[in-house]
Amino acid sequence: MRIVLILPVAALLMSGFAYFSVDSSQHGFLRSPLNGGGASPGMTGAPNESNCTQCHSGSVQNGDTENILTILSGGTPVNSYVPGQQYTVNLLMSSNPTKRGFQSTALTATNTMAGGFTGQAGNTSISGGTKKYANHTSGSNTSGSAPSWTWTWTAPAAGAGPVTFYVATNKTNNNGNDNGDVIYLSQHVIQEGSNNGLFEGAEQALQLIKITDQSITFRVPKSIGQVNGITIFNATGKMVASIPYLKVINNEIVIERTSHIESGLFFISMSINNSLYTKKIALQ
Repeated sequence: MRIVLILPVAALLMSGFAYFSVDSSQHGFLRSPLNGGGASPGMTGAPNESNCTQCHSGSVQNGDTENILTILSGGTPVNSYVPGQQYTVNLLMSSNPTKRGFQSTALTATNTMAGGFTGQAGNTSISGGTKKYANHTSGSNTSGSAPSWTWTWTAPAAGAGPVTFYVATNKTNNNGNDNGDVIYLSQHVIQEGSNNGLFEGAEQALQLIKITDQSITFRVPKSIGQVNGITIFNATGKMVASIPYLKVINNEIVIERTSHIESGLFFISMSINNSLYTKKIALQ
């Protein structure tokens, strides 16, 4: 009798284990069924790629205002790159969810890898083959452990042209399962420059027209409805403010000054039509 009772349980356990193994293979888990330490390569939503809904059964949303990506050189945001130079990529989620994850890659116009990635220990890891992917780690998948993700990008050789960073972030509901999560996809374009190119192109797209004690006003192109992913860094390279988006009214955007934006040199970075622009301003 004992054998009769035990055998079905053993068979059930074996069946459950077999199902779990097949399910894991189908979804390409790297480290755990919930991808707590990073997803399999190719989940950024880039051309010919999947996105995180391969593993998470949530919805896909436009991430233009959720995914705030900034590229920095020595702590200063840039909007064009010098071929072969190293940059720090900073990514944060504007909603700052308690549990979250991401994957990103950088591609040329021909969808080939643009340069290379190097992770930051404990914060980001790098996966992939000819295409490289930056991922969250098990130590950086909560808002408490890491307010933002950073990794190093080595720009491609001269002639690569514009580079697009494809980003997929996961705002999880932290229920321990793969359902109910929200995936945000976004693209961020940085132009190739012949020098540090910090302000190249910014004058035409972003014109500073007024500074008061309360606000900073820029004029932007008429065709723009809003600008996204605004970040403000001080002269030491510290991020002092981030704004998911600003509506354009009468071809202008207004940034309210806070106690962190009182006086000194500041670098304001934002995304206009998915392209990154940076402006340096001196405040008194």
